[in-house]
Amino acid sequence: MGQLSNRTIAVLSDSGFEETELTSPVKRLKEEGATVHIISSKLGKINAMKGDNEWTIGVDVDKTISEAKAEDYHGLLIPGGVLNPDSLRKNDEAIAFVKKFFEAGKPVAAICHGPQVLITAEVVSGRKMTSTKAIKIDLQNAGAEWYDEEVVVDQGLVTSRSPKDLPAFNDKIVEEFAEGKHDGQHA
Repeated sequence: MGQLSNRTIAVLSDSGFEETELTSPVKRLKEEGATVHIISSKLGKINAMKGDNEWTIGVDVDKTISEAKAEDYHGLLIPGGVLNPDSLRKNDEAIAFVKKFFEAGKPVAAICHGPQVLITAEVVSGRKMTSTKAIKIDLQNAGAEWYDEEVVVDQGLVTSRSPKDLPAFNDKIVEEFAEGKHDGQHA
C-alpha cells in the first residue's frame, strides 16, 4: 500500500498539455496508490504536446469539469504546456473548480505554465511559487513571491518550473497530497 491509497486526485487539463508534466506525476500518484481522474472540458481524449509544436499521445478523460465535484477529491494537479492552461483560463467552470480546492484548504500542484490557471483563479497573491520563467512576471504582477527553484511548497501549494524538475515535483506532490488539508491554503 502506498502513501496515497486512500486519496483521489483530480488532474485538470485540456489538450495541449506538456506530455511528461501529466504522465510522470500521474504514474507516480498511481504507484503510491492514489485514484486519479483526468478532468477536462469535454469527454473523449485530450492530446499531449512535446515542446511547442509536436502533438503526441492522447489521454482518456474520466469526467468533464461540469461533472466533477471538488469535494470528491483530496488534491488537484494542473500540468503545464502552453495551450492547456490558456484553454483552462477561459473556462469559468474550470476556474470555479480550482477555487474550491483553495477554499477547502486542499493541496494543489501546478507545473511550468500551469500556474497561469491559478492567476486567473486569483489564488496566488502572497504565495511563494515558481514556474517557467516565461510567466514569472505574470505571477509577480498577481502578487506571488517567485523563486527560481526546482520545487516550491507553500502551505499545500506545490509548484515547479519544467519537466526537468519532475523528480522533485513528484516527491513533493505525494508528500502534500498525503498530508491533506492545510490551514494556510486559502482562496
